[in-house]
Amino acid sequence: MPRERTYSRYTRDAATLLAKQIQLGRKQRKWTEHELADRAGISRATLQKIEKGDLSVAVGLVLEVATLVGVTLFDEARSSLAAHIARTDDKLALLPSAVRKRNMPVDDEF
Repeated sequence: MPRERTYSRYTRDAATLLAKQIQLGRKQRKWTEHELADRAGISRATLQKIEKGDLSVAVGLVLEVATLVGVTLFDEARSSLAAHIARTDDKLALLPSAVRKRNMPVDDEF
């Protein structure tokens, strides 16, 4: 039997907030659950999980549904996402491509 995953309170609260924003966006557009699920290419049951903040739903599905109902995810201007991605890529380029722990014994024999 698989062990149930535990999440921090912050993660659960963030998922709940996003779920409520998605539900609000859907209702403001006067879309039924079935209409939004069809637009997103998912089942109504999956949409219901998203709107309940279920953390087992794939993040890509949640982000797509949020985008469809107009939830602002990171920044008001969509074009600035490309700038953020480029800046993050620049920072990542300065760091090593992999992180490895080195198990080298300490030589304290002088």
